[in-house]
Amino acid sequence: MPGPGPESHPEPFTSPAAALSNDPMTTFQPVLLEAVGVAGSYTLASYRSRGGYAPLERLLKEKQPTDVIELVKASGLRGRGGAGFPTGLKWTFLPKDHPGPIYLCINADESEPGTFNNRILMEDDPHQVIEGIILSAYATRATTAYIYLRYEYPQSWDRLQGAIDEAYAAGLLGKNIQGSGFSLDLHLHRGAAAYICGEETGLIESLEGKRAWPRIKPPFPAIEGLFRKPTVVNNIETMACVAQIARRGVDWFRSIGVPSDPNNPRDPGSYGPKLYCLSGHVERPGCYEAPLGITARQLIDGQGGGVWKGRKAKAVIPGGISMGLLTEAELDTPLDFAGPGKVGCLGLGTAAVVVIDETVSIVDFLHNSCRFFAHESCGQCTPCREGTAWSLRMLERIRAGKGRLKDLDLLAEIGNTMGMMPGSTICGLADGAAWPIKNAIKKFRGEFEDYIKRTNPSGWMVTDPVPALPIVGAH
Repeated sequence: MPGPGPESHPEPFTSPAAALSNDPMTTFQPVLLEAVGVAGSYTLASYRSRGGYAPLERLLKEKQPTDVIELVKASGLRGRGGAGFPTGLKWTFLPKDHPGPIYLCINADESEPGTFNNRILMEDDPHQVIEGIILSAYATRATTAYIYLRYEYPQSWDRLQGAIDEAYAAGLLGKNIQGSGFSLDLHLHRGAAAYICGEETGLIESLEGKRAWPRIKPPFPAIEGLFRKPTVVNNIETMACVAQIARRGVDWFRSIGVPSDPNNPRDPGSYGPKLYCLSGHVERPGCYEAPLGITARQLIDGQGGGVWKGRKAKAVIPGGISMGLLTEAELDTPLDFAGPGKVGCLGLGTAAVVVIDETVSIVDFLHNSCRFFAHESCGQCTPCREGTAWSLRMLERIRAGKGRLKDLDLLAEIGNTMGMMPGSTICGLADGAAWPIKNAIKKFRGEFEDYIKRTNPSGWMVTDPVPALPIVGAH
């Protein structure tokens, strides 16, 4: 996956929220990615030269942990890992009178296809992440923090470990940080190289040295998490945002993005900057920072330079393949926490935007998606284990020229009946597997039907059960 080069710093552009609300902030400059391209940006000296750790030192002297929680709550920061839950509110779920220890787990597994924004932060500006971790640990009264790092990120490991060592040497980690009386130990833990490790309770199980099987909830991690103690799980980008809120303030953060919908009391708004991964059939793939609320079309045509080779987009994944698909007609959808859901997607997810051009078969896309989730399902829940496997088998049969129109209805039924939201699985992996199936068949049914009729002209109308394809390598 291409990493960010100089093009990863987009030119200033009009914030969608600012344009709608006449906000005085009419241009946007990257802050989360300000260190990209700076020589030695991953060192403590470089981070200090950009004002790093000064907010931490000030807050440790002037504020109580509850003050930091209120600061983050007031900012409207929502978790950047996929679910978009309000970060400050999540911290308040910890028991107030617990004697400890309390743990902070940082999810750096980043296994959603098309996603690489955490890698950019960890490799180019790890101290920004560490400052956010220290502030978050102080707010939640955590005395031990773990960064659970994707196994396939060796350079991230080296950069993070080097930054952690520098922070210890400078008195920013360890006992009695900066004479504040607050202590924090930060450990780097290499992940188990599985998609399911990104689910927060699967991550906790893996940290404990066990198979990464998600836990039944309740109890939730805030009550009983790592080592059966209260635990907060946050994402790398969320930690970077905490550091920026401490540096630049609540008003700055809330001036960016999309305000809450006054007609929807359940919408807390989409505030702050966001890192968008852009890949696939686009001229300039990379990691770009923009206000929440930029549309998919603005991102692709502006930062991405348009669809490659002069072609047109057929579909766009808005935030990792588990979110489903946008059609070309839906590319003006805002990429905030509410936008993708209004056009039938699961949500914003990781904001990993993947462009699919007009030459790609949606049948092939869905086959790849089903193959991925069938491989990554942990197998603990029957609907997910069997649903992902049978979806893949049906797609393999369709691609082998033995598909039936009835298969589309069966695939849609599988998509509608497995997942945490229908209440049939422990975690959301099955929902992520189901959404591309539901989206693809609903939005591109004509293409599926044409493919089935063209490749199976004598059998596409069959409704009786048909034998499965033989398994390759079986005797």
